[in-house]
Amino acid sequence: MTVVLGWVPGELGEAASVAAVEEARRRGSRLVVVNTTRSDRLVDTRWADDGQEAGLRERLSSAGVEFTVRRCSSPDLASEVVLAVAHEVDAELVVIGVRHRSPLGKLVLGSTAQSILLGARCPVLAVKHP
Repeated sequence: MTVVLGWVPGELGEAASVAAVEEARRRGSRLVVVNTTRSDRLVDTRWADDGQEAGLRERLSSAGVEFTVRRCSSPDLASEVVLAVAHEVDAELVVIGVRHRSPLGKLVLGSTAQSILLGARCPVLAVKHP
């Protein structure tokens, strides 16, 4: 049994990771963390640097859940990568962080969260950052 976490560094990712750890514990599941960026991007604040990844690993180790972290650069959209990993590991739950966006922002930029919510074959827990 596996919980997949679509993770980005920062407060949004932290809120989602707390919820994912709680769900993994509650379900007795392992946790697979996915952090990805498009391979054509030179700068992406959602891509974790080595220090941010190390901090995440430390927090997850302290939480006492079995986990793996997958960081990858891909030509695919982040939502496609998260959904592919969820399918690959036969996830029972996907956990993502969501933030408020204006209607125009959704129209112009699309929505990774929306794509995951609509494309997942399992339940999705969307954690809103306060």
